[in-house]
Amino acid sequence: MDWPDILNLVNAFALLAGVIFAAYQLIELRRQHRRDAVLGLVRSFQSGDFAAALRRVNSLPDGSDRAAIEHALGPDGWDQIFLVGLTWETLGALTFRREIDMETIDDFFSGAVTISWRKLHLFVEEDREGLGRETVWEWFQWLAERLQERELRSTPIPAHIAHREWSA
Repeated sequence: MDWPDILNLVNAFALLAGVIFAAYQLIELRRQHRRDAVLGLVRSFQSGDFAAALRRVNSLPDGSDRAAIEHALGPDGWDQIFLVGLTWETLGALTFRREIDMETIDDFFSGAVTISWRKLHLFVEEDREGLGRETVWEWFQWLAERLQERELRSTPIPAHIAHREWSA
């Protein structure tokens, strides 16, 4: 093999190594982007306003309609209903678009979303009817139903039980 062939071979290996390195960097960049997005979401749910709103939604009877919500929460409770519902609406749309994977949503929010839906599904139906728009709260419902389907296929096991053998 002469020098030009050797140099061409070295050049080809260098180019291949560069392509592999660039592909690896892109994969890592995507992972980091998803991690940052999930952490940003989790931080946004750790606000006092959201925690208070979720606590009040959880205090409602299952299947609360407008009248039951008004009675239980008073007029200031509507903002909290909308804070929780629109948060789940956003998560539903992001999950559908695969910006956040369903497993992450399941780990962090499945209980909160499904309980919220259990409490608010009649209100959602009334709101859609009153507004004359079936797409109101569509992603909240979509997300709750997907999470309920997952739970039907596989009963949720609490992390402290499922991963008790885990070690650092």
